[in-house]
Amino acid sequence: MKIRSGTALFLLAAAALGGCRGGSRGEVVIGIAGPLGKPNGRSMKMAAEMAAAEINASGGIGGRTLRLEFGDDNADPAQAIEVARKLRGNPAVVAVVGHVNSTASLKAATIYNAVDNDSVPGDPVVAISPASSSPQLTGAGDWTFRICPTDLEFSPVLARWASQLGKRRAAVLYANDDYGQGVMTTFRDAFTRAGGQIVSGDPFLPATYENPDALDPYLVRAFRRGADALVIGGQAPEGLKIIAAARRLGFTGPILGADGLTQVKDGGPVAEGVYVTSAFLPDRPAEKAQRFVQAYRQRFNELPDHRGAMTYDVLYMLKEAIERGGTGRRAVRDYVAAIGIGRPKFEGVSGTIQFDRNGDVVGKEVAVGVVRGGQLVTSR
Repeated sequence: MKIRSGTALFLLAAAALGGCRGGSRGEVVIGIAGPLGKPNGRSMKMAAEMAAAEINASGGIGGRTLRLEFGDDNADPAQAIEVARKLRGNPAVVAVVGHVNSTASLKAATIYNAVDNDSVPGDPVVAISPASSSPQLTGAGDWTFRICPTDLEFSPVLARWASQLGKRRAAVLYANDDYGQGVMTTFRDAFTRAGGQIVSGDPFLPATYENPDALDPYLVRAFRRGADALVIGGQAPEGLKIIAAARRLGFTGPILGADGLTQVKDGGPVAEGVYVTSAFLPDRPAEKAQRFVQAYRQRFNELPDHRGAMTYDVLYMLKEAIERGGTGRRAVRDYVAAIGIGRPKFEGVSGTIQFDRNGDVVGKEVAVGVVRGGQLVTSR
């Protein structure tokens, strides 16, 4: 059936406007991708829901309701690819907050950045990670950003802290994935530059720490070599098992880790005194940070971690990008890319956010926290 040219133009224009609304009912839809059912994704989900509720209560995004589209990748790279396909393939989704784990973000980036083709249909979509710190994510694509520092920034702070504690012989146990390898490499480089020595560096797989005694040979060897500090490059569940094994074997020195260990604070007495680097701690004194912490605690009866704070920041940053730049995927991406490069820096609860030309955050502060009474607080 033929359609008159005037009618056709009207229908095309209406379709274009409908697409710009970011949803069938004038909604703005943003994807939230991460291990939402795991401890290191729980705060991400809660902070996203809190931000969305606040934004909608204050009039939405340009008068439109913000709707979140959740995708649980279970911290698994293969599932992260499927989540990315689903979010990219949904034309209503204008941006994605995620992923959390570095390996998941790296795999998902191949989908978000891909040129439209039969295997990856639809337009690319910007994805902003709140917590993926692997240096390998740098340059993953024009549509990939992160607002957390990389291991190139976390690990030197950790190495300096170990040196300030008077430690010179460190043992490193690290997950055999992109995140763990990044922690190992960057800590080793920074620690040896400062005059320290790595007495052992051993990778582990999940099967290694499922057996409580499986880690003993690595730890015994490290302690026999005179390790006076133990560094863990991994997530909290395996980290707690390593900490427990080290203490059971009589190690009394400091145990340190990068941001993946944040949730060890929930591990009970065995985690007391563990040092963790983070780009956000809930006792950050800035007024904006404390308002967020108080609201989060009132809503959920617990304190937020860096993943929650940074997810919250990304959503408010996207609100600004959409209101000022438009809801088209390219418009959102281009606005984000210009933050700190031609556009003003974004001031969030976690501090100042600005990007370099690789999509990495620039100048983000890194703090050293210590577990005290089940909370991660700034180490003095």
